[in-house]
Amino acid sequence: MDVKEGLKEIRAILVENSADRETVKMVDLIAQRASLPAAAGANADSVLQLVRMLMRNPVSSANVTVYNDLVKVESQLESQANEYRSMRAEEDRIASAKPKSYYKALKKDEKN
Repeated sequence: MDVKEGLKEIRAILVENSADRETVKMVDLIAQRASLPAAAGANADSVLQLVRMLMRNPVSSANVTVYNDLVKVESQLESQANEYRSMRAEEDRIASAKPKSYYKALKKDEKN
């Protein structure tokens, strides 16, 4: 995932959560740095990873409100990830179930 896109997504979540100005300002500053040519190839595994990186930022360490805003975003993203994993597990369970034709054949064999 592109870091700039991930930071935009994080910023949108922060705005939606009515996060503190300092938190949004920090994300904007880091997004500006990510826009520099030297950071053109910057990638992250996920938005959750970016949030955790932001939580280790010196601004986050010095300001409890900023840190708490990021913790809230982290919690929301983890919750979404857990919901997605459960949905995928259910889909996999359904996909591995026996097809309808199996039960039709079984019923036919019982009649005979």
